[in-house]
Amino acid sequence: MDNNQQFRYIQITSAQEIPDGERLFFEVDGLPIVLYALNGQYFATGDECSHDGGPIGDGEIEGNEIVCPRHGARFDIRTGKVTRMPAVTDIPSYPVQVTDGRIEIGIPLIK
Repeated sequence: MDNNQQFRYIQITSAQEIPDGERLFFEVDGLPIVLYALNGQYFATGDECSHDGGPIGDGEIEGNEIVCPRHGARFDIRTGKVTRMPAVTDIPSYPVQVTDGRIEIGIPLIK
């Protein structure tokens, strides 16, 4: 995520609707996204493996990593950074904020 990037925040759900350890799948502007609730924090990444383009959100979570269910590539759900091959390219990561009990995801503004 580019620290200079600007975002528009979109309300996704109530914080009460996604219990700790769960995920929520949704699309914004055609972008498949997974919202993760882990240890009282929320994170969001793209739901597409950079290795083969398949969905990644159904994979196992190990620590702070999501494991691709097809070929075992791993990504840090906090940053989208690839942590294990066969993927070599990061996946998108989106900022998450909670406002008045509602979870909001930041979608990058096009410059």
